[in-house]
Amino acid sequence: MRRRNSLYIFTIPALFVLALFFIHPVLLTLDMSFTSYKGIGEAKDVGWRNYDRIFTRERYYSEIWLTLWYTVIVVTALTILGLFFAAMLHRLPLIRNFARAALYTPAMMSFVVVGYVWQFLYSPLNGGINVALRDLGLGALEQNWLGDPALAIYSVAFTQIWMFTGFTCAIFLAGFAGIPEEINEAGRLEGANSWQRFRYLELPLLGPAITVSVTLTTIGTLRTFELPFILTKGGPDGATRLLSIEIIDNLFGQYKFGFASALSIIMLIIVLTVAFVQNKILRDREDVS
Repeated sequence: MRRRNSLYIFTIPALFVLALFFIHPVLLTLDMSFTSYKGIGEAKDVGWRNYDRIFTRERYYSEIWLTLWYTVIVVTALTILGLFFAAMLHRLPLIRNFARAALYTPAMMSFVVVGYVWQFLYSPLNGGINVALRDLGLGALEQNWLGDPALAIYSVAFTQIWMFTGFTCAIFLAGFAGIPEEINEAGRLEGANSWQRFRYLELPLLGPAITVSVTLTTIGTLRTFELPFILTKGGPDGATRLLSIEIIDNLFGQYKFGFASALSIIMLIIVLTVAFVQNKILRDREDVS
């Protein structure tokens, strides 16, 4: 009994930090979302007007849908690519450490640096991508990567995928390291080839790693702001205006603190809902596997 009470006592500092830096700001944001606060002066209570504005205007539905679609693209690609590279490196121990470090390096870079580098690469005039295509005799494939509304969201998504593939790869490599070698050895003795061992032996045992990777990348992508803002500032024609950009624009661009708070609460609900449902599905899949 005493040992259990001691464990509870040790959680007090963590609970205090959680309450101070998460729960308290969320409650303040929720309270502010029912006002027309401009950043100075007295906050005027407006009831549900901010939320009514969000749910009665098509543009906010479009931004929420765009944010979810962007997340699906990025998380799907990161999971597949991270799993692919991890499976390859798991079978190539001689280059594993070097390749892992090379893949993980972009994830350690600043969003600002990555954004401006890729902004240059995507430039329609003398950008690195179009110049490379031209030199390879593929000039017909040149595009205005960030200026075309049909391509812009995918260009931004590709940049984030490039940046964080090494992150997901590292998670999956940790998952591979936890698989007993005896399982693979038994598969070899049964005559299973590399693909069959991966599909029927390794992949089911990577369930916890998949859950961690998908959950972290989903939460991170849903609240992405830096790369879309640096690369396109939400353009062209709103093609990359994610919910996070709308929040920052209302907060620091138009000083609509109350409305920005309402948008933030909506984003928080979306993130928590998606993370909960996703985690539940993935956990159930682990139990079945």
